[in-house]
Amino acid sequence: MIGIGALVSRIVGIAALALGRSAARGTLALLAAWAVIAATAGRRAIAQDATPNGMLPPWSDAPLAPWARSLRVKSGEQSILASPDASGARRGTAGVAARLPIFGAKAGAGCRGAWLHVGLEAWLCEDQAEFLAAEPLAAAQRAVAPRLDGLPFRYYFAGTGGSVAYREAADVDYGEPAMTLEPGFAVAIDHERIVGGLRVGLTRRGLWVPMRDFGEAHPSDFRGTEVGPTPDGLVPFAWVSEASPALYRAVGASFAPTGTSLKHLSRVDVLERKSGFLGAFLRIDETRWIRERDVRRPTIAAPPAVPEIASGARWLDVELATQTLVAYEGTLPVFATLVSTGKGDRPGHPHETPKGVHRIWVKLVSTTMDNLENEAAASYYRIEDVPYVQFFAKGVGLHAAFWHRRFGHRRSHGCVNLSPHDAARLFEFTGPHVAAGWTAALPSRYDAGAIVRVR
Repeated sequence: MIGIGALVSRIVGIAALALGRSAARGTLALLAAWAVIAATAGRRAIAQDATPNGMLPPWSDAPLAPWARSLRVKSGEQSILASPDASGARRGTAGVAARLPIFGAKAGAGCRGAWLHVGLEAWLCEDQAEFLAAEPLAAAQRAVAPRLDGLPFRYYFAGTGGSVAYREAADVDYGEPAMTLEPGFAVAIDHERIVGGLRVGLTRRGLWVPMRDFGEAHPSDFRGTEVGPTPDGLVPFAWVSEASPALYRAVGASFAPTGTSLKHLSRVDVLERKSGFLGAFLRIDETRWIRERDVRRPTIAAPPAVPEIASGARWLDVELATQTLVAYEGTLPVFATLVSTGKGDRPGHPHETPKGVHRIWVKLVSTTMDNLENEAAASYYRIEDVPYVQFFAKGVGLHAAFWHRRFGHRRSHGCVNLSPHDAARLFEFTGPHVAAGWTAALPSRYDAGAIVRVR
C-alpha cells in the first residue's frame, strides 16, 4: 500500500497526464482540492487508528496487506470499471503483468474479493489480480514504448502462398492448424524459437506460425512537424506528396524546369506563392519553386464551437482536401502531419471518413482490423494488433499504418492512417490518457475524449 504523500503525488501526476496543459483551470482546482482532502483525511485516519485499515484512504473499507505496493492481473487482460461494481461503466483494460498502483479497496457487487482502486474512476476486481511488494509503474511511463521504427511490436506479412497458425510450437507443420492466414494477412510476433530446425514465431494472439512464410514489415519513417504560432494564419511549410516532382526556376512571369527533383515526403519551406501558366507555384528557397499540386500544405482554421477548446483543450483537425492533420491546444497549432483518409469521396460511401465534429470514445494500444465478415468484399484483409488506435466515429479512428507509405493521399477503408511515429505521438497527446499498464482507456468525468474534426 503506498503512503499518503505518494498517493497525493500520484493522483496529481495522473491528473496532469490525463488532462495535459489543456485542462481548464477549474478542473485542475477541483482535482487539487480533492487530493488535499484525501491527504488530510488520510493523515487523520493514521493519527486516530493504528490498524492497517487506518492506513487506507477515506474511500476504502476493505483491508489490504501492509506490504502490498502494487498489483498485476493474473492472466490475460482484465476490465477496469468506473465504479466498484460489476455493473459499472467500462473505463479501460489492464495489461497482463503490468504493475498498477493501489489507492484503496472497497467491497462491491460482482467481486468475491475487494474492488481495488487503481486510478481516477478506475477499479479492478481483486479476483483477477495479485498483490506485489514492488513499486507500481511510473505514472509518466508510456502504455507501450515504441521501437526505433515507431511501432510497439514486430509485424510480419504472410507471403504469396499464405500460411497457417497452430496452438503449439511443436505442432507447426505436423499438427492440426488453428487458423488459415491468407496472403497479405499481418501478424505481430512476440518472440521466436527454433523447433526441430524450424524457425517459428508466437503471435500476440497466442498462435505459432512458420516464419519462412512471412516477410517483415518496413514502415515509413515519416514524421510530422511542430508548428507553433502562425501570425499570418498560414503554415510555413509543406510536404512533397508525389514521387520525384520537378523543381522550377522563375523566368520572368513564367517558370522553367531546373532538371532536379525532390524525394517523396520531403518537407519544404513555403516562402512565396505565385500563379503561372502551369498553375500555382510555391517558392521553397532562394531560387527554386515547386508546383503547388505536388505538395500537401496544411491550413489553419477556426476551431469548432466547443467550450473546452476556448479553455485550451487539445483537439485534432483533419482536412480531407490536403490530407493533413493539425493538432491544437486551444487555438494554438502545435503539430502538423500528413494522413491518409478513406478512399470514399462522397457521403455514404463504405470507405468514407465522415465529416463533422467527433469525440474520441476509446483508445487502444492495438486491435485487430479485418473485413472477413463482408461477403461482398472484392478481397479480404486481416491485420492483427493495428497500433495506436483512437476511435472517434463508431469504427472509424486514427491509427498507425505500417503497410503503406502513401501519406498525403486517400488510401484507407475510412480510418485516418498515420505514420507509426506520428500515431504514437498523437496517442500520447489526446485524451483519454492511457495510463501506465493499461492497454485501453475510455473517457471519464475527469478525462474527456479529445475532439476530432473532419472537414
